[in-house]
Amino acid sequence: MDAIIIQILNGLDKGSAYALIALGLTLIFGTLGVVNFAHGALFMIGAFCAVTLQRILTLSTVTIDETQKDFLGNPLKVETPYVVNWFGDSAGNSIIDWSVPLAIILAIPVMLFIGYAMERGLIKHFYKRPHADQILVTFGLAIVIQEIVKLFFGANPIPTPAPDMFAGSLDFGVMLGFDPNAIIYPYWRLIYFAFAAIIIGAVFAFLQFTTFGMVVRAGMADRETVGLLGIDIDKRFTVMFGIAAAVAGLAGGMYTPINPPNYHMGMDFLVLSFVVVVVGGMGSLPGAVLAGFLLGILESFASTTWATTTVPGINQIVIYLVAIIVLLTRPRGLMGRKGVMED
Repeated sequence: MDAIIIQILNGLDKGSAYALIALGLTLIFGTLGVVNFAHGALFMIGAFCAVTLQRILTLSTVTIDETQKDFLGNPLKVETPYVVNWFGDSAGNSIIDWSVPLAIILAIPVMLFIGYAMERGLIKHFYKRPHADQILVTFGLAIVIQEIVKLFFGANPIPTPAPDMFAGSLDFGVMLGFDPNAIIYPYWRLIYFAFAAIIIGAVFAFLQFTTFGMVVRAGMADRETVGLLGIDIDKRFTVMFGIAAAVAGLAGGMYTPINPPNYHMGMDFLVLSFVVVVVGGMGSLPGAVLAGFLLGILESFASTTWATTTVPGINQIVIYLVAIIVLLTRPRGLMGRKGVMED
């Protein structure tokens, strides 16, 4: 039982990333009808927002400390971060320690701007073009963004630790009545799952309970009729593109302590997230979230020693096998809508 619980937890944290990226992909496809292969790059940019903020906060000034000597007796050069000089030792180091959560403040405006610029500068020209054209141009954009990130940050993963407060693990064994240390799980993975649940809930609440969201949902169902009512639905859809970009960016930023950012992480998640979208049903927001968590849990169980020993490599292909089975039995996906991608 303890092994099953651990695998479910592993699946939920990976499924959270899948669900958040797939949610953004589905928002863009459902509103604009665009298959955005650059969405994984937005996830990566969010992760590097956290890296950038960490580097900014650790910018240091060099001083000579006469009280400290090296082995030759020379005074030592001491690097002190500017934030420590400005806010004091305790507050300054706390700000640096919390750089990943604080990156949310940076990521939201950055991702909204990037999403707006991407939609206005490129995507809008491909609304009425075939999906193949959309895939090619957005995939090319993703490669360009990837290479730019590689140029500025290098090719190696960049460790971005969680705050020290959340560096440890929670003993689930004691909480659930098992033996101590039977189920140990990192705090930050649990926080990421809770964060994903909050973001997903906020997006659904925004679409369900606000006037803006209701108009967007109406536009997703019948764009022409909403436009005839005198509503500038295109402007609202542009805002939704920015929100989808912000969701992907926040997902990437908060994921950095789990998976150190590198320039190709967007592509790594993009392919799997598109499979998630297809399994959930193109254009279905609940389907994207449901499929994200289900496939995350399934991938977790397929990565166990028993599974990989019984069927070598099953952890690498299980999601694609499930996609094949679902599409053979339910061509529209688990919760797909009639007419979507069927023209």
